[in-house]
Amino acid sequence: MKQHAGEAKDTLAGLVERVTFHNDENGFCVLRVKARGKRDLVTVVGHAAVISTGEFVQATGHWNNDRTHGVQFRAQFLKAMPPTTIEGIEKYLGSGMIRGIGPVYAKKLVRAFGEQVFDIIEAEPDRLREVTGIGPKRADGIIAGWAEQRVIRDIMIFLHAHGVGTSRAVRIYKTYGTDAVQLISEDPYRLARDIRGIGFRTADAVAMKLGIEKTAMIRARAGISYALTEALDDGHCGMPRDELLPLAVKLLEIPETIILEALRFELNAGSVIADEVDGRPCIFLAGLYRAEQSIAARIKFLVHGVLPWPEIDAGKAIPWVEEKTGLALAESQREAVQTALASKVMVITGGPGVGKTTLVNSILRILAAKKVNLLLCAPTGRAAKRLTETTGREAKTIHRLLEVDPKNGRFKRNEEDPLECDLLVVDETSMVDVILMNALLKALSNGSAVIFVGDVNQLPPVGPGQALADIITSGMVPVVHLTEVFRQAAESQIIQNAHKINRGQIPDLSRPDGETDFYFVPADDPEIAVERLVHIVKERIPSRFDVDPVRDIQILCPMNRGGLGARSLNIDLQKALNPRGEPKVEKFGTAFTIGDKVMQVENDYDKEVYNGDVGFVEAIDPELGEMMINFDGRSVTFAFGELDQVVLAYATTIHKSQGSEYPVVVIPVMTQHYAMLQRNLLYTGVTRGKRLVILLGQKRAVAIAVKNVSGRRRWSKLREWLTAYPHAVHEVHQ
Repeated sequence: MKQHAGEAKDTLAGLVERVTFHNDENGFCVLRVKARGKRDLVTVVGHAAVISTGEFVQATGHWNNDRTHGVQFRAQFLKAMPPTTIEGIEKYLGSGMIRGIGPVYAKKLVRAFGEQVFDIIEAEPDRLREVTGIGPKRADGIIAGWAEQRVIRDIMIFLHAHGVGTSRAVRIYKTYGTDAVQLISEDPYRLARDIRGIGFRTADAVAMKLGIEKTAMIRARAGISYALTEALDDGHCGMPRDELLPLAVKLLEIPETIILEALRFELNAGSVIADEVDGRPCIFLAGLYRAEQSIAARIKFLVHGVLPWPEIDAGKAIPWVEEKTGLALAESQREAVQTALASKVMVITGGPGVGKTTLVNSILRILAAKKVNLLLCAPTGRAAKRLTETTGREAKTIHRLLEVDPKNGRFKRNEEDPLECDLLVVDETSMVDVILMNALLKALSNGSAVIFVGDVNQLPPVGPGQALADIITSGMVPVVHLTEVFRQAAESQIIQNAHKINRGQIPDLSRPDGETDFYFVPADDPEIAVERLVHIVKERIPSRFDVDPVRDIQILCPMNRGGLGARSLNIDLQKALNPRGEPKVEKFGTAFTIGDKVMQVENDYDKEVYNGDVGFVEAIDPELGEMMINFDGRSVTFAFGELDQVVLAYATTIHKSQGSEYPVVVIPVMTQHYAMLQRNLLYTGVTRGKRLVILLGQKRAVAIAVKNVSGRRRWSKLREWLTAYPHAVHEVHQ
């Protein structure tokens, strides 16, 4: 059944009954389709930006008999359209597109009005009341939802005609309003700049269909930002010019001469900026370049400022705080307290068990006694909650502290309306990227002091830059490196092994004599590893350590992809740990059911849930097309169409776990993760576990990770900006 060169392609058309799998990143999807002329459902494999149950698809490609999955239609081209059949309309209406219409009311509406249902809602909305169960409130909700959909449907038809799927249409409408079609037609590349979830590739496909030439200057200019954005995804703020040009040529498949001309235009327009890092010519996205410049200038200004509290005699304050807390400070901690009381800006860094918490609490206790106004924050909700617990003082997420505006994601607190505090303490600073660091420092009043606390050996931020590492290596501000592991912490094998990993030593992987908090479970084969992992998570750990397998155990993977990646493991773990039936909702390639552990994967300022927040599905309402998720005791409602914001979270990546702590952590470490096996990744994963850490896999893979410190360097200019301002540290100590 293989297709040979020159053979005519087959065509297929039908209704999408189920989206079995959909990858948001590359659009790869597996669909079950009720195809014309076929009695049974057909499996269609192809690529679609977004695909929904109830949509009508047309596909060209060929039939293939897959050894594992049987007969499939492999689509080289896949086009989705709003439905026209009764069955398709019902599925479409019931898919969560319009709030107030779920599967039950979709069936009632179609039964009452048939194929005319769209026209009835639009032209004769009063007739909705003819349907049993639709009262004034629900009717108003449907009418309001439909009014918004009217424009969205026009945009959707336009986008479908140009290869873009359904759910993004809502975001496009909210961004551009009624001018959407005109604006996209004029410059389709603005989609990649403005709309979350639409990348350059999708915008480029729209441009091609609109007839824009591959070599057009509008495309080449957009491609420069695209190449730099690809670098941003790896944490860079810019790129060496000699790497950017060949990358852009490869991504755009056009001659370098056109790229060079486009680069000149972009430099003149100020969209990108040319500068040097370590003497090497680089190109930066303008926003990131200015953010780093601004951070350096702000730190320079703060460092030179006057302390916001009167001089404090550390010789008296330290014995006083030791008496109050009942804790004797080590010599390194005493020196750190002394530095903190005399510094406008400082950094406290060190691994687990070295007394960062005790030190911060001592500083806060002394300053609070002097009536110093304190503010505490951390980058994630979980890290802020933990800071609150360890200090006994309220800590907020940085977004909440800066009062983010849900409408545009901008912060209300800034230079014009700064934070009211004498001292700001920022925990888990290693996670803070340059965009957030810039916003935070801009919102600090000139008179404020700041203490950055974090473990610089953990993974750098998911976003661009490496602010904490650059601040430390610049020598611009006083840095306290805590290295002494305290006695109680030293008894923990988690902490001992974390420090070994950080020093480049293999952790102790031998079978322990008695009970401990760190284990290695060998598994040489990926399939055996998956079986073993599911078994220990479902059976062995809960029975031996009396923990809840869903709430207390977190699987942390080096990567998303592969059989031992987070995506695949989530399906296996959901089946093993939460095998419920109905109600169930399938959206964006994932099936959700009540009790599922899920993670928010983007900031939603309206709902006040943020990237990395973990919750549990507590209710699914198919009629209203809504799912309720409980995040830390707060119930948040998601329309089915918004479920691309959440993923299953029985397993997640180590990157996503930053700033969190879990009672039990299981980390699969296999040589198939080779690309991601790095010391700081393994170190970060191990330091997430409080009571128990289990590494599962191959000793060789653990050794590879421990030895690999290469981690790609991040192209960033912050350290250079900071070192351009010498002598600041000495002035603080005078």
